[in-house]
Amino acid sequence: MSEISILIVDDEPLARRRLTRQLARMEDVRVIGEAGNAAEAHDCVMKFRPDIMLLDIQMPGESGFDLLDRLNGAMPAVIFATAFDHHAIRAFNASAVDYVTKPIEPVRLEAAIARARTAVAARAGEEKVAELHETVAALRKALREHESRTIEFWVKSKEDYLRVPSDQIIRFQAERDYVRIHSGDESYLHHESLASLEQRLDPMQFIRIHRSAIVRRDCIKRLRQAPFASLIAVLTDESEIRVGRTYSSKIRALIAQKHG
Repeated sequence: MSEISILIVDDEPLARRRLTRQLARMEDVRVIGEAGNAAEAHDCVMKFRPDIMLLDIQMPGESGFDLLDRLNGAMPAVIFATAFDHHAIRAFNASAVDYVTKPIEPVRLEAAIARARTAVAARAGEEKVAELHETVAALRKALREHESRTIEFWVKSKEDYLRVPSDQIIRFQAERDYVRIHSGDESYLHHESLASLEQRLDPMQFIRIHRSAIVRRDCIKRLRQAPFASLIAVLTDESEIRVGRTYSSKIRALIAQKHG
């Protein structure tokens, strides 16, 4: 088995050190350089012509995508390092270019290197460039969709500020001029009106069921009949929220759609 050369591109020094240590344990693998941004990476590729590039997508300044656009014909085989969840990654498993998710597991990294090694040996340069451009387009689309679905809330907890992504939130409950965010077993106050919040949330993920409550759609465990033909939503955290009369028709239409 011939030795392959690898360039590591990541803006985080700790991430680069971890990758270097993991790669040092593999046979016939040589790290020929590291880069902390797209400009440095471009110079390294031009100078060293690595077989494989381990590339972080999201970096300050130019992204990994921007770097690939600039490289064009000088393209090594690329293994993307992403923060996408596994559902987003599944869409690209058919490609010869591989992906590893952070934090990177050694076994997964070995599999990606083996796959890239095969690609280096088997693919002609033009085929590699065309395939990579197609992959980049798919990743860009997934990134846009992911970012459009997920918004973040910075909330105060004791003396710290915590980041709470919307995809970890079960429900929002109005409390005067504030909204209480319920995430798992924790809850936090957020200074925003429920009406304003509703405009920012993805309607495919969240639904308003009461003038004082917005809930995550996939956290509705069941709907229970209540007196006078009203409904009560039981959520995955076992909380129960009465469906307001204004919103009951929307909830019933949702039920009909699921069972239609």
